[in-house]
Amino acid sequence: MLIQVIAVGKLKEPFYQAAQEEYCKRLKGYTNLLVEEVPDEKLPLDGGVQALRKVRQREGQRLLKRLKPHGRCIALDPRGKMFSSEEFASWLGDQINIGVNLISFLIGGTVGLPPFVLEKADLVWSLSRLTFPHQLARVILLEQLYRAFKILRNEPYHY
Repeated sequence: MLIQVIAVGKLKEPFYQAAQEEYCKRLKGYTNLLVEEVPDEKLPLDGGVQALRKVRQREGQRLLKRLKPHGRCIALDPRGKMFSSEEFASWLGDQINIGVNLISFLIGGTVGLPPFVLEKADLVWSLSRLTFPHQLARVILLEQLYRAFKILRNEPYHY
């Protein structure tokens, strides 16, 4: 299976970079992983709602251009379905069991994902009802993927 994570913006802070590197290293034993970044837009200082909508649109288009065909598309959004770690592991296991060989996770930038990206997704997933910086959401996603594979193999880490 290939897991593709497509995120808006670069991880600039060294602690986010180190966390991403660590979870990417840990995931190598379980799956093929491709983490891709698309450029973020500069936020307008006084553009209002319309300007923010354009930022979201442009970033969303960049995400979809990197999306590989023939896989599952999962968009991360605070209004999406919530899973416990065990439920997410079960969902991931179901995807593996039915022969899904590609799952792409889309992470928006500061202003989130536009409606057309959410509509394209096979699943809209919320990591929490809390709001996280999109850089931290990427690290949380990678950690939850690692945790899910550990749960599926009954390996220590989760408990």
